[in-house]
Amino acid sequence: MKACKIWLVALIGACCATAYAGDRLLATGGVTTIEGAGGSGLVPWATITGNGSANQIGGVAFATRVQLPSQYRLDVAGAAVGLYDRVELSAARWTFGLADTVPGKSIEMKVFGAKLKVAGDAVYDQDRWMPQISVGAQYKINDDEGLVKSLGAKSNRGLDLYATATKVWLGGLAGRNVIGTFTSRLTNANQFGLVGFGGPARDTHLLKLEGSVGVMLRDDLVLGAEFRHKPNNLVTDDGANQALREDTAKDVYLAWFPCRGGSITAAWVSMGNVVTKPSQNGWYLSGQLNY
Repeated sequence: MKACKIWLVALIGACCATAYAGDRLLATGGVTTIEGAGGSGLVPWATITGNGSANQIGGVAFATRVQLPSQYRLDVAGAAVGLYDRVELSAARWTFGLADTVPGKSIEMKVFGAKLKVAGDAVYDQDRWMPQISVGAQYKINDDEGLVKSLGAKSNRGLDLYATATKVWLGGLAGRNVIGTFTSRLTNANQFGLVGFGGPARDTHLLKLEGSVGVMLRDDLVLGAEFRHKPNNLVTDDGANQALREDTAKDVYLAWFPCRGGSITAAWVSMGNVVTKPSQNGWYLSGQLNY
């Protein structure tokens, strides 16, 4: 609760930021994913984080909490910078509390990301079918090498590569703007990397699909949903390690952009099976400050 109050005070202060001619449309830069990239909660968008236009540098600082019914809790904090609406660089730190599975123990992970806009414009290419397209990479380092290898992972480090396409349809649904994203990701991460990378089933990267769609109920309010498929590296063909199976992650979110200075996102999130705990459906809360 104290952390929420701090974010609200900071957001109110950030709302003094001034908008200028040529600035990007509110909300079209998205919020911040749990891995630090600009997008929605689970899925990176092709847009570049922050408010910076083609001749500006912008960025964000963010904090996120995901609370699951098993008392598992994920806290993420980080920052990202957008360079001239072309390049995005990000860093995030994960702390995942293992509750009664390993009392008093947390898994720590670092994520370093980069994204490059390669074609199109999500907003202003309204006379073309082509979306904005970006490519990105996320390098993840799990600090608990001994733990993840004891659960069957091959490594505590991994690299995700992705390509993502985002399109904004102005007035696309009953006069309201619609934001859609489709992402394909090459990954060998187990539970996003919380249980390491690779496993007894495979150690190669698999192509997995992700998607996000949002409707701007108002200029400052986006209601959306998303999904993210994950590989199943730890469960072997004979059914061993079923307690560590992977399920598709999905959520329904509401993002509020009270001003150009930041946003608050709340969501219901379904993570499926998480580190031996099935049916993990919980809540997600994230605050972001823009500059």
